[in-house]
Amino acid sequence: MFYKDGFFWGMHLIWWAIWIVALGWIFFAPSSTTYTETIEDDPATMLKIRFAKGEISKEEYERSKKLLK
Repeated sequence: MFYKDGFFWGMHLIWWAIWIVALGWIFFAPSSTTYTETIEDDPATMLKIRFAKGEISKEEYERSKKLLK
């Protein structure tokens, strides 16, 4: 049970296992925070997104599209 000057190697191995599991959990566990890519949208893309969401009508979309061109 005790080896080499009274040092208990079994407990030493358990602590190493605890540290490895803890560090693995810290670095490899999925986080609850999602990271979304931020893209700099040009006005045409923003207009398409607003139209797709239904925030603007077809007439407003066409009018704004002509203004952008």
